[in-house]
Amino acid sequence: FFIKITMDRLTVLAKQLCAGSSNLRSPLIPNREEYDRLYNWSIEDPNSFWAEQAKQFYWHTPFDEKHCDFNFDSRKGPIDIKFFKGGKTNLCYNAVDRWVKAGLGDKPCFIWEGNEESFQRVMTWSDVQEEVCRVANYLKSQGVKKGDAVAMYLPMNPELPIAMLACARLGALHCVVFAGFSAEALGQRVADCKAKVVFTTSRMPRGSKFVETKQVVDQALAISAKEGWVVPRVVVTEEDDGRKVCPQWTEGRDVWYSDAISEQSPDCGVEWVDAEDPSFLLYTSGSTGKPKGVVHCTGGYMVGTALTSKYVFDLQPGDLYWCTADCGWITGHSYVTYGPMLNGATNIMLSAPPTHPNPDRIWRVVQRHKPRVLYTAPTLVRSLLASGDQWVTKYDLSSLAILGTVGEPINVEGWKWFHEVVGKGNCPIVDTFWQTETGAHVITPLPYDWFALKPGCATLPFFGVQPVILDPSSGKEVEGAGDGVLCMKGAWPSLARTIYGDHDRFAATYFDGYKGYYFTGDGARRDTDGYIWITGRVDDVINVSGHRIGTAEVESALTEHNSCSEAAVIGIDHPIKGQSIYAFVTLKTGVEADKKIKQDLVNHVRKVIGPFAAPDVIHWAPGLPKTRSGKIMRRVLRKIASKEEKELGDISTLAEPGVVQQLIDLRGK
Repeated sequence: FFIKITMDRLTVLAKQLCAGSSNLRSPLIPNREEYDRLYNWSIEDPNSFWAEQAKQFYWHTPFDEKHCDFNFDSRKGPIDIKFFKGGKTNLCYNAVDRWVKAGLGDKPCFIWEGNEESFQRVMTWSDVQEEVCRVANYLKSQGVKKGDAVAMYLPMNPELPIAMLACARLGALHCVVFAGFSAEALGQRVADCKAKVVFTTSRMPRGSKFVETKQVVDQALAISAKEGWVVPRVVVTEEDDGRKVCPQWTEGRDVWYSDAISEQSPDCGVEWVDAEDPSFLLYTSGSTGKPKGVVHCTGGYMVGTALTSKYVFDLQPGDLYWCTADCGWITGHSYVTYGPMLNGATNIMLSAPPTHPNPDRIWRVVQRHKPRVLYTAPTLVRSLLASGDQWVTKYDLSSLAILGTVGEPINVEGWKWFHEVVGKGNCPIVDTFWQTETGAHVITPLPYDWFALKPGCATLPFFGVQPVILDPSSGKEVEGAGDGVLCMKGAWPSLARTIYGDHDRFAATYFDGYKGYYFTGDGARRDTDGYIWITGRVDDVINVSGHRIGTAEVESALTEHNSCSEAAVIGIDHPIKGQSIYAFVTLKTGVEADKKIKQDLVNHVRKVIGPFAAPDVIHWAPGLPKTRSGKIMRRVLRKIASKEEKELGDISTLAEPGVVQQLIDLRGK
């Protein structure tokens, strides 16, 4: 059901889409005064503001005039968030059918590249609509109905967002698990959500290796069965070349994707759901014990992701857009599947690592498909920076108008390189702050000439978001410039509604620490311009002799040094200072580790931040222990630094577990 076209044809298609769309088009928000007007409206009268924004979507049943209310204080009653009460709508209809009806049916919706560049395909909006309907009809044939869960353990192929949209069409909950998590992690999640169907693939090419995804799923479902939940159906997608290769097969349970949907009708009715009905659950990474499934609603999530995509990325129908995130994470949900599609944008998808087989793969994709927006992670930016400018400068990146980063604050050196080398000084960088739980951007720059950017700064709140900085000791709001704990006062539409099956845990985790506020878990400081800087997780704030030092600040200072590619900083106990700073440092290619470099790095931090922030220890790191989403597992670093490696715990979610022993061997060197 895919239209397969040649690489040359894809290039022509991309050029046609870009033709006539200048990078310098009129801004959606023309000046700071208009931003202030919209922002103040969103805070002072959220009912009318969000009602106005929601007009662009189809509502089968209109929502109430007074449609939003919330309670963030458990002393006054249960934690509760509601937007668009009384309204009925459907995420899939608004993300797909609406654009087919608007005349985009023969325009590209997905442009996909496989692990190997010879595998490429495009799907139009009409193709996507038909495929979604076939998958939805198949799910209905398996007894899936509104409120049921369907799990996905798939690579970044079009089948993944299509399966997500098929669930949304039926009012079923999709539960995407990153195809790289262990069988134990997957099994826990499948059992917790009681998935009726699991989508996977026979195996997944990842760079020069293969991930045996079907084997992992088989093991996971055995674990799920031991926990009391037996999955009746597994749908297996074919390999990129269409071959059906799967050594492990359970007759009566497993079915090939093409066989499952080939006989299904390309028409499927829409289940109109309440705005507050759940749309999906997504398990947060790095959680311990029972998995924590964050649940998002339908109406508020739809409006929140669409509006942030529209204004933060300046998205308009037909724009070519590329977010490098995987749908196994919230970024892939909000800014691959839903946000761009709700704005009618064409999604570029890559199922290979952006550096496979060489560090210029990402730039070849940009030159070939010509996205207007590139949204990626600081960890990838740092990796590309370390590889050298020569991998970038030989490609035509002139289609790029906006660059974005997500996942962590970007360090100043990375920001400048991304802006000057990749963006040629012409592309604003939207350094977005948000979380799985917030559903959409909450603090972010806007990509307009009038908006003053600061490297590494999250800047200003998005509409409806009221960030406050609280003194961690008194719990009182810090006025003006200052630092403390970042919380949110007041609700916004895309905020998560609960933890699956455990609302008490939801309240305890996010609202009980500071009554009346949503607790982000992050520290922040506000500067004299009112801009907000994220200083790192609260547990990543190091208290050295009374100085509260954000790990992100020290890491940024280290990576500014011309010898340092990447750094991770932790605090360890100190008999006099309370805590001291311990830095793991990855050097750039060709730089030799020696005592002089160590001293240079320490001196550089002293110069950039101050003597109180100088690391006591520089620990050479050939690599850092990261999850498959690129997050650094600081818990592992703390254990290594404290010589407690026997208590490392579960490291199955690490992308490269072997780096742990390397770090242990280099301790004290």
